[in-house]
Amino acid sequence: MELQFAADSPPLQAIAAAKIATISLNVKPSLPSGSPPTLLLETGKRLYGANVIIRYIGRISSLPGFYGRDAYQTSQIDEWIDYAPTFSSGSEFEGACSFVDEYLLLNTFLAGFSLSVADIAVWTALAGAGLRWESLRKSNKYQNLVRWFNSISAEYDAQLSEFSSTYLGKRGFAKVAASKSKEPQASNSRSNAVENGVHATETAGTRAFEVDLPDAEVGKVKLRFAPEPSGYLHLGHSKAALLNQYFAERYKGQVIIRFDDTNPDKESSEFVDNLLKDIETLGIKYSAITYTSDYFPQIMEMAEKLIQEGKAYVDDTPREKMQQERMDGIESRCRNNSVEENLNLWKEMITGTERGLACCLRGKLDMQDPNKSLRDPVYYRCNLTPHHRIGAKYKVYPTYDFCCPFVDAVEGITHALRSSEYHDRNDQYYRIQTDMGFRKVHIYEFSRLNMVYTLLSKRKLLWFVQNGKVESWDDPRFPTVQGIVRRGLKIEALIQFILEQGASKNLNLMEWDKLWAINKKIIDPVCPRHTAVIEEGRVLLILTDGPKDPFVRILPKHKKYEGAGEKAVTYSNRLWIDYADAEAISMNEEVTLKDWGNAIVKEIKKDENGIVTQLVGVLHLEGSVKKTKLKLTWLSDGNELVRLTLVDFDYLITKKKLEEDEDFTDVVNPCTRTETSALGESDMRNLKRGDVIQLERKGYYRCDVPLIRPSKPIVLFAIPDGKQQTVAK
Repeated sequence: MELQFAADSPPLQAIAAAKIATISLNVKPSLPSGSPPTLLLETGKRLYGANVIIRYIGRISSLPGFYGRDAYQTSQIDEWIDYAPTFSSGSEFEGACSFVDEYLLLNTFLAGFSLSVADIAVWTALAGAGLRWESLRKSNKYQNLVRWFNSISAEYDAQLSEFSSTYLGKRGFAKVAASKSKEPQASNSRSNAVENGVHATETAGTRAFEVDLPDAEVGKVKLRFAPEPSGYLHLGHSKAALLNQYFAERYKGQVIIRFDDTNPDKESSEFVDNLLKDIETLGIKYSAITYTSDYFPQIMEMAEKLIQEGKAYVDDTPREKMQQERMDGIESRCRNNSVEENLNLWKEMITGTERGLACCLRGKLDMQDPNKSLRDPVYYRCNLTPHHRIGAKYKVYPTYDFCCPFVDAVEGITHALRSSEYHDRNDQYYRIQTDMGFRKVHIYEFSRLNMVYTLLSKRKLLWFVQNGKVESWDDPRFPTVQGIVRRGLKIEALIQFILEQGASKNLNLMEWDKLWAINKKIIDPVCPRHTAVIEEGRVLLILTDGPKDPFVRILPKHKKYEGAGEKAVTYSNRLWIDYADAEAISMNEEVTLKDWGNAIVKEIKKDENGIVTQLVGVLHLEGSVKKTKLKLTWLSDGNELVRLTLVDFDYLITKKKLEEDEDFTDVVNPCTRTETSALGESDMRNLKRGDVIQLERKGYYRCDVPLIRPSKPIVLFAIPDGKQQTVAK
């Protein structure tokens, strides 16, 4: 192939992409100034324009994912290629740097999980900026962007050195080799995981880690995701899980899953099983599964040790009075009991006697501390409810505040990620670890994920389950992983949404629209298209010159994606259309019948109330579809049509943000599910549970109940598309 271009404007991105993809180009700067670059193919055909040429190079390259691994990634790459010229605009250069820097905070590459022509397009745009980029690259202003730029430069140094000296030397471009030594080394082959898209295998030579985790060492970071098995995984948990995995991969460390099973009143094996299912759905790769209950004997030994050292005491103060004393900074009358007396009462608690059941174990910290979490917190309480794993062996259970710093230290956790809502308890965590004699485990805070019109408290979600407001924990109205996946959310969209929020500590109330908009970008390029007509009020359109004997055509289910397959569409002289369409048609109006052609409506029949009951028309297939106002979806009348139930959902509460002291039951939405009967084309009988489709002119849907028998309708759940949703009052 021969690449021709004007000597004063070489297509840098195309040349660099060809170098990295080892595609041979005969480069000729032979065109007059102002001419677009031209790629002369071996067939004699030509391609014009830098963006067109780099896309072509991406398509013919043998490098995996160089032009995307699927339609979504390819679309992302196209966006970045179109964005790259922004760096050539002097006034927008730093704004573009800032935008890409923020994006790269939680992304290794611009699209997908390996190098693509998107990275090459932006890399060459920066490199071509010369001294302006060099000065920024030497500063600390855009660390993520510099890390990404240097990583590509180092990994593909052999291919880019000649390119740089030939095309960039006059622009003040400095080679990157000198910067390599300051960056921590990563292995050449990093497995970033996994089937559901958190990360994939990538190759890199050098990578710089931002110092986001304090005192983090590459290869030595150990994290834990520690859900309580008292409900299903929801959006808030998902953020914590994905950030743990992100940092583990980033620092070549590991994540363990630990079930914080210290409250037998709320926990069950059902929740453990479903949490593991949800963790697998998110693509979280963990090194081990542990349970806090595995450490109960050691935690009890630690409690007794603290009693003996005078760092804990048994208190029988009634709970409400104890809470008030903590608020007021008043010491309990039991605080100065002797060690012997405390040990005796501790044994009463362990055996679950009447006396013991009236007591709890408290840490002796500081009742005057302004941080109330340090005012002698409770370490142990009595509970006679059998534990879901170990039965009735124990009568006492540690609180989260006590067992968490213990188990973190014992399991060798280096960094404990927790949401910023626990910020006031960080000092307590460190103080308890100090009293226990353990090393310090670093706490890294991130902001809690809050969504509009959404409750994430498991206690409140349980209320909806117990009061029959939803079907179960996987109800599509629930913010659980299983619920939103059942609603039609692709897990890749959830991962992208959460990682885009990053590890920021700023509290944000997020709109659902953004999440569903990301989801639409994933499903729209690939989901099959089908036709449905609302059953109520549907109107028959009779074509007087239409085919008396129905015939069938085989059409693609997606005109731009062959992988969606094909479907058989029946054509006849009797067509069902939606009432809303029939009502909008005027006498003698020409309309377009989708996937067929034009027709002219000659007669509109109505009943005594003015309701349209039938239309009569003639085909006008030679008519221009560009000139018609109405493009109608339709179904041929016949026995092969299938029954559908289209289900729409609304938010569970009617208030965007609930105040802390507000009772959520006062704002429960009385109507959150609506069903509409419809008829669908015959090919829909092949839908399987979980299939995502688009009903033309109606929206996206997920099949929740496929066709079991003709008397039972297929149930389709409407998938939001990111457009503003209004909540019913």
